[in-house]
Amino acid sequence: MSEQRYLTISWERFHEDARALAAKLIHRKDLKKIVCVTRGGLLPAGILARELEIRWVDTICVVGYDEETRGSEASLLKVPETDGEGVLVVDDLVDSGRTGRIIRKIMPKAYFVTLYAKPKGQEVVDEYVVAVNQNEWVLFPWEAEMSPATPLITRESESKK
Repeated sequence: MSEQRYLTISWERFHEDARALAAKLIHRKDLKKIVCVTRGGLLPAGILARELEIRWVDTICVVGYDEETRGSEASLLKVPETDGEGVLVVDDLVDSGRTGRIIRKIMPKAYFVTLYAKPKGQEVVDEYVVAVNQNEWVLFPWEAEMSPATPLITRESESKK
């Protein structure tokens, strides 16, 4: 069994990536509304709303998987009334693309963006900033706990025990 690989995203990097996405979208004058995918899309949507001066922000609330089994079908908890015309749909990450495909059926005219995209989901989004390996777990800043790092000399001496 292989060791889990992580891509750890700091608050600074997250903000930089969101602004990089905004820079890609700045000339899109057709995008007048944002629909963010809860919960991951809330923070990047806030940054994009500010950078692009979009004041109309709504949510689509999707439970993409069962927290315990990660195997059940996605369910929709809240859906905005729009076909996606003039709408920028924002999420933090596209992984398998399952949630994105559901959103595409509901809002086929929307422009769908994420900050991070894994290969299996890349075709679902119109734009993303960072490609991520399929087997990497993206560790967002709100998921990590800050703690002091153990000095290397301490780790070395503990491994020799």
